[in-house]
Amino acid sequence: QVQLVESGGGLVQAGGSLRLSCAASGTTLSRYVVGWYRQAPGNEREWVGSIVESGSTQYADSVKGRFTISRDGPRKVSLQMNTLKPEDTAVYYCNARPGGQSREYWGQGTQVTVSR
Repeated sequence: QVQLVESGGGLVQAGGSLRLSCAASGTTLSRYVVGWYRQAPGNEREWVGSIVESGSTQYADSVKGRFTISRDGPRKVSLQMNTLKPEDTAVYYCNARPGGQSREYWGQGTQVTVSR
């Protein structure tokens, strides 16, 4: 059974930084595409960025240059968030999908709140 657990969320002032982690149990993540998503109140869940098996990353325009996704060992993927803005406030979720397959797994989310 694959399970994902996000951690690292919290309250931070605008301009600050947070580092979120997505830890997996039941599998390693090295052969998974791991994506970060976020959902603010009243909004649909939106894609933030992804890291593929090769280590290449892609980001939404809204976070490009401020957020960085990296693999931290075989079972963890991190999202480093710098220069945070109030509009980054949301629940952040990680998603893992085995490369080339359609099944996917979600974590429970972690709240990020950025104050002005």
